[in-house]
Amino acid sequence: MKKVYWRPRYISRMALVLITAISLGGLLVVEFNRVPVEQPYYQEKVAAAQLATRCLERIKQERLARRYPIDPENDPTESGLIGLAISPATSTYGMLQAKQMSINPNFAAAIVDMLKAVGVKKNDLVAVGCSGSFPAMNVCLVSALETLGARPIGISSAAASQWGANLPDFLWIDMEKTLYDSQLISFRSIAASLGGVEDRGLGMDSETIDVLSRGIERAGLPLITPSNSTETFSQSVSRRMELYTQQAVGGRIKAYVNVGGGTTSVGKSLGKRLLSSGPNYKLPKAARDIDSVMTQFLAKDVPVIHLVRVEELAKRYGLNVNPKRRQIPDVGLGEVFFRKEYNRWYVVGVLAAILGSLYTFIRSDWGFRIFQHGSHRKDLGHPEPMV
Repeated sequence: MKKVYWRPRYISRMALVLITAISLGGLLVVEFNRVPVEQPYYQEKVAAAQLATRCLERIKQERLARRYPIDPENDPTESGLIGLAISPATSTYGMLQAKQMSINPNFAAAIVDMLKAVGVKKNDLVAVGCSGSFPAMNVCLVSALETLGARPIGISSAAASQWGANLPDFLWIDMEKTLYDSQLISFRSIAASLGGVEDRGLGMDSETIDVLSRGIERAGLPLITPSNSTETFSQSVSRRMELYTQQAVGGRIKAYVNVGGGTTSVGKSLGKRLLSSGPNYKLPKAARDIDSVMTQFLAKDVPVIHLVRVEELAKRYGLNVNPKRRQIPDVGLGEVFFRKEYNRWYVVGVLAAILGSLYTFIRSDWGFRIFQHGSHRKDLGHPEPMV
């Protein structure tokens, strides 16, 4: 037997206006009543950001103890993590705004999110390449690794770009040693390179090479690319890969994390353009002929986390992108901790209201009877039966 239902011959404009109003009103209700939802790994993220805050403060104390004043104009948060425009330890040009923006302990929470995304767990081996150009990002990285209980195998570059860790007697490797000696972190880099062009100090004058070499010796780290090295770029990359493999002691490296744009880690200009900031899981076809630590790990199906393009990362994880802020952001601020999402109950309620109005005014004759009256109703006639 076929089902018979009633359908009005005419739908009033008033009914259409009312349906539209219900739909638009419901959209506004849903849009402006989003609720903050706790994101995965919240406790680990908070712990990492708190540790990063303590590490940043310890580095600031050590900088002041070494009589390096802080310039509030270039370092508006007075973090002590902004270096000089030029110094004997400076390798290349750097963007001040990017360095200012990186001083945010909540980046440690974002790095926890990335490490979890690539599957890093407690006691997993993680290869690390740190540049002196972004000491605050290095701090957030070591804080995230310490919080998760990973086992890092780190190689650091002594040199830094402008505004990075380029104080001649307080390089990144000095900062790392300070954190280790203060028992804030339980690991250190296993070796260091000079940094600079091709990560081998090419083009540096003798004063710069002397400052960096003394810094590496002061930190008690082996120098993997001596100033008189005749190694080619590919040999430098291979040397790093050998060190990571040797230190893994037969274990499997779960991920590689790189901070900054060092050519040995990333590759030359083309490699820097092809690899994305944040997690990378597959080696792009166009990058298969590029030699670097990152491409070699990706070729072995080891995921890579690329910590560059600070503003892009900050926006992705909902962090403060204002480089001129006057204080370091508090722990827990940003969408990496809480993200506003639509309230499901509001969504269900609005959807029910829209469907109800459509049934009332389109399929049934209730709306017809509500809005039609007098002679006009007679002209339209009763709703007609539909099969």
